[in-house]
This record gives sequence, structure tokens and C-alpha cells, in this order.
Amino acid sequence: MSLDDIGCHEDIVEDADTIEGNAKIKADFVTNKYHVDCFADDTGLEVEALDGAPGVYSARYAGEHCTYQENVDKMLAAMKGQTNRKAAFRTCIALNLDGKSYYFEGRCDGRITEEQRGTEGFGYDPIFQPDGYDQTFAELGHEVKNAISHRGRATQKLIAFLKDLG
Repeated sequence: MSLDDIGCHEDIVEDADTIEGNAKIKADFVTNKYHVDCFADDTGLEVEALDGAPGVYSARYAGEHCTYQENVDKMLAAMKGQTNRKAAFRTCIALNLDGKSYYFEGRCDGRITEEQRGTEGFGYDPIFQPDGYDQTFAELGHEVKNAISHRGRATQKLIAFLKDLG
């Protein structure tokens, strides 16, 4: 079931200082208020030259109500002149199931490009080039991105866990 199916339309405050914490906040909110097992995720872009920033603040890196483009512009400005462009996307899925909590992490290592490339995807996709590829997420297209992405990897771990319960 989706959040719409259970009548959950609240904005859940994500105020943890880790992506694991934010995923747990969202899963716990739904489990506690609606009395259902559920999973929730959170994602962050961690840039080595920026000491792991923006991390948990990735969605609001350029300000509380910023656009994807404003985040990209701020990142490109922060990385101007940097030779270390290593970065990683991390996703954590928190699953509440039968009174227990489980966590599944997915990671995709890569680098921040010097300019935007591509039009697919969203967020930092036009400036994130995954290791082993010459294209950004925005150039690779949805099918390839989903197969190699942080969120795809975390989801595969969740699916494998659920199948093993079966």
C-alpha cells in the first residue's frame, strides 16, 4: 500500500543528522501513527573534498526551499578548482517489520563533473558520474541508472531480505 492508501498526507519532519536516522524517522512515523509495517528511505550525496557534505542536507543544500538547479549550481561553485572530485551517493532504507527494524544501504561511488551533462533524472544527476562510466547519471538514462544506483542497490538488498523470509 502507498501512503495515499493509508491516508498519510503529513509532511514528516526529517531532522536527524544521518540518512539512516531520517529513514528511521519516516518509517517509525508511519508505523506508530497508522499501525502498519512499512519501509522508508533517505539519500545523500557525500563529497570527499567537502568533508562529506552535503550528506543529509543534500535536498536543501542551497537553502530550505531550493530547486535542483540551485543545488547543482552551489555544488559546482563549491567544487570549482578542486582536484579531488570523489563523491558517493548513499541510500538507506529503514524497514519496520513485525516489531523489528532493519536497515539496507546502497552506495554508488563516482565523481562530481566540472559541468552539467545530460537531461534525464533529477537532483545532482547531471553532475554525478558513477565509477566505471564516462557519462553522468543524467546521460545514462533511467534503466542504466536504476541498475547501478545507490537506491537500486539498497532496494535489491531489501527485496532479497523479503524473499528470504518467504
